Amino acid sequence: MRPLALLCLSLLSLVARAADAPLTYVGTEGPGKGKKVVLIANDHEYKSEEALPQLARILAKHQGFTCTVLFGIDPKNGNIALGNPSNIPGTEALKDADLLVIFTRFQSIPVEQMQPIVDYLNRGGAVIGLRTATHGFRYPKDSPLYKYSFDYKGEDFKGGFGRQILGETWVGHYGPNHKSSTRLDLVAAQAAHPVLRGVKDVWAEIGAYNANPIEGSTVLAMAQPLTGMKPDSPVDAAKKPMPGAWVRTYKSASGKEGRVFTSTYGASGDLANDGFRRMLVNACFWTTGLEAAITPDLKIDLVGPFNPTWLGTFKRSTAAKPQDLASFDSPIFPVTPVKAKGK
Repeated sequence: MRPLALLCLSLLSLVARAADAPLTYVGTEGPGKGKKVVLIANDHEYKSEEALPQLARILAKHQGFTCTVLFGIDPKNGNIALGNPSNIPGTEALKDADLLVIFTRFQSIPVEQMQPIVDYLNRGGAVIGLRTATHGFRYPKDSPLYKYSFDYKGEDFKGGFGRQILGETWVGHYGPNHKSSTRLDLVAAQAAHPVLRGVKDVWAEIGAYNANPIEGSTVLAMAQPLTGMKPDSPVDAAKKPMPGAWVRTYKSASGKEGRVFTSTYGASGDLANDGFRRMLVNACFWTTGLEAAITPDLKIDLVGPFNPTWLGTFKRSTAAKPQDLASFDSPIFPVTPVKAKGK
């Protein structure tokens, strides 16, 4: 083969490998410099594939963390999938990670993809779980991974990954989506907790979840369902507040304790709320042992064009691959407005 042809093949190979590489935002300066965060997004409804790249950009650009975002990927075309199929390449990135941020729903990823997550938990790695991560995995009873399923009944790991690591498994909806939003009221007794430093006016556009965190959890915010879709919508008087964000530790197989922050909120539009976003960024600092660096005015500005689509006012313009989000300035995601019915 001629040298020019060999060069062309080599270049094509490099381009293909770059396209298949996980999406990584490399931090430069900031308190998080030297810390590695792996974020796993693959749910069916709440747009984790929008929320987690935005969180990763904030952590990298403003605070110096290096963040790798893993998505559900359609193996047929390499596009970012929305929950199905259960295929999340790249979990080996957890081998040297300092924090796992997980937002999955009913995943049954194969053993080779789940094992790095298991290994990470066995060494006591820090974890943040959002919304459907409480029921992030679903495996049949004959699976070697059934223990991690949200419905695992064994007393050795009852409730699976959700209950035993995050502090709660799937319980049920407490407020209807698209009709009821949720105000998160900070627990006064926990006002001095580092995760709440500078946090105020927390609101989520999604409906409430039921939750009763496992013993040993410290609830930081109570979720109050509202009767409408605005932060100042009236309180739903028929529904008492429910735990909506908490911290805990779990004891790993290695004997090390890992820090955990869980919120039953975190849809992409929730990150547009300054209070929720600050609480989440603070949680990334606290879980990685950087609580001394949390200040009330820690920079949490959104990075790049951010177009949450959960409310349905926008729809995606095109399919996307992870590397389409590689620039801090690339939109998450390109969208077009949705016309209101009757117009």
